[in-house]
Amino acid sequence: MSTAIPEQRGRDRGLRTLIVGAGEAGMALARDLDRVHSFGLDPIGFLDDDLGKRASCPSGLPVFGSLEDLDEVLKHSDVEVVVIAIPSMPYAAVHRLGVRAAAHGVTVRHLPPFLAALQREVAGTDMRALHVGSLIGRAEMHVAGRGAAEVITGKRVLVTGAGGSIGSELCRQVYAFGPAELVLLDHDESNLHRLQLDIFGEALLDSDSIVVADIRDRERIRQVFRDHKPQVVFHAAALKHLPVLERHPCEGVKSNIQGTENLVEAAILHDAERFVLISTDKAANPTSVLGATKRLAELVLETYRGTPTLLSAVRFGNVLGSRGSLLHVIKEQLSSGAEVTITHPEVTRFFMTIEEAVGLVLEAARMSDGSGTYVLDMGDPVRIVDLVQNFARLLNVRDVDFRFTGLRPGEKLNEELFAAGEEQLPTDHPRISMARPPLTRAGFRAQLGDLYDAAAHNRPDEVFELLRELVPEYAPAPRLVPAAAIAAPYPDDY
Repeated sequence: MSTAIPEQRGRDRGLRTLIVGAGEAGMALARDLDRVHSFGLDPIGFLDDDLGKRASCPSGLPVFGSLEDLDEVLKHSDVEVVVIAIPSMPYAAVHRLGVRAAAHGVTVRHLPPFLAALQREVAGTDMRALHVGSLIGRAEMHVAGRGAAEVITGKRVLVTGAGGSIGSELCRQVYAFGPAELVLLDHDESNLHRLQLDIFGEALLDSDSIVVADIRDRERIRQVFRDHKPQVVFHAAALKHLPVLERHPCEGVKSNIQGTENLVEAAILHDAERFVLISTDKAANPTSVLGATKRLAELVLETYRGTPTLLSAVRFGNVLGSRGSLLHVIKEQLSSGAEVTITHPEVTRFFMTIEEAVGLVLEAARMSDGSGTYVLDMGDPVRIVDLVQNFARLLNVRDVDFRFTGLRPGEKLNEELFAAGEEQLPTDHPRISMARPPLTRAGFRAQLGDLYDAAAHNRPDEVFELLRELVPEYAPAPRLVPAAAIAAPYPDDY
């Protein structure tokens, strides 16, 4: 390797990207990324095993060396993303390269199989679906630092809700860091089957690391911890659909609060080093059962502060690219020519990509500040109407017809990141803050027990009352209907 790595070309161009493969797919990808900055990636050069390509590269970007030189290039550069542009590369080779890159704190992505790429005709088209900086009103961030590998490598790691959108992406990235064991826990065996096939290339469901369990089952959870003794726990399992929990608040308590406490108790009992809860921005000054139960899950962690296990939570905004996310719904409506249903013309949300979300989780695990809730600086909230119009332009849809349906019970017009009375503290990451709530008041544990009892006996009115007492800032939001929606039917989608 003899080519010098170029200097930074400007942060506004996107994440510094190394392309593996200087063939036709790699060249086409580099051209697209260099031309269209909304992809969020700034190509700086290639790796390729072909000596001819390394001697003369028509793109004007350097070829730093062969694939064997990957570690050396990453060690002496600030590359943030590696994109594999060799569509025919075997899965095993992709995985090995991913493990090597992850050891340097670098994200790895790859183009689809060769035939699928041909059907799309332009290599960069697939990157457009992944990088949504133009939709969220800011550049996508590379959140996870290189120190995140030290938390994972050689450790026993448990992920709950492993088959969900966030859980599965977290499992893929954790696996790339080379844990001693990766335990995939979910209550849905179909989710586990898909995930095992995706990560390991086969899905026989005959591994001890594939665990079917319900986080509500306290004794089963303790058995899992006793058998696997995880050192790092990522808790992604939850009930997350806001309208469902408004109608079934007892189920939200059982899963989101009591299920979390079952896991925390087991983690402490079996000497886990770190426990990270995935929360939501809806937990800040909540107006919904979802937000109130997630807020209480955060507070449960606070009640165990001071134990040897480091307990932390992360608050997510809306994650683009997750299963059932807003973009999938909008794409279907735009593709079919149907009206796009939006709750309110002025509704705004904080958005993050799934890569940013997982990066935030890994950074929270790395930080050693003790108990606290970590929040990513996601810039200004984005108006949903603006996001839809920007997305329509990416899909070459010229005219968008909107139908406003009204905010559903519990929904906010505008989300917040920090709750009333929380202390906002800086961290060693410039884009991550820690929110530390005031100490829980006297009688909290007793009232929490009352809440568990009311939920166990399916008494929703009592659950609502206790949620208000335990989370004083919880103020259920009434449905807000814009004038344009008064005569419109009320849909089940966004």
